[in-house]
Amino acid sequence: MSGIIIFAMVALFLGLRLYAVLGRRTGHEQASSPVLDDLKSATPPAVAPHSGTGAPKDQPTFDAQVATGLKAVSSSDSSFDPVRFIEGARSAYKSILEAFWRGDVEELTPLVSEDVGESFSEAIGARKELGHSLDNRLVQIEKSAITKAWVEGKTANITVQFVADIAAVTRDKEGKVIAGSLTDAVPTTDVWTFSRPLRGASPEWVLTDTDESA
Repeated sequence: MSGIIIFAMVALFLGLRLYAVLGRRTGHEQASSPVLDDLKSATPPAVAPHSGTGAPKDQPTFDAQVATGLKAVSSSDSSFDPVRFIEGARSAYKSILEAFWRGDVEELTPLVSEDVGESFSEAIGARKELGHSLDNRLVQIEKSAITKAWVEGKTANITVQFVADIAAVTRDKEGKVIAGSLTDAVPTTDVWTFSRPLRGASPEWVLTDTDESA
């Protein structure tokens, strides 16, 4: 029980960086959603720095290792498109963060794997037990960068590093601010892995792994 409380407090006071280093899952079908539609039939770019949360302005570039991984993904599905993927990944990042902050498990479900969903649900439950709520804002995504891409079995996997500014506020059950400030954004770096079956009835990208980058 104490471990859950510690996890919840860290997430609440340090900008909700979604601590959960989880294994990849395959074969977990999800319902369609606008975010998943954005991620469909796409190949990710490697680096796309810019201000705001919209689409990156520059065309992606790749290092040799990432390019090799992307080639493997593209070889399995020629319809993948780099720009569409990164746009969808950025949209998913925003949507998942905001749903997690609100404690909306129903909205999270189609966007994440079963393991990630269970981890998020535990953190949301621990937060509610404390009587806390979050009033967080994603100010901007400074950069989105593909750090890895690979095919494992019949599943495509793409890891994206997001560098973002997040304004975080924690409120108690009376609505009083107990931590954070909406005027002081916290630099945040998250490393998320998205996966999708290359063949199947629901070939959609879902979040299968999260990590915090130092």
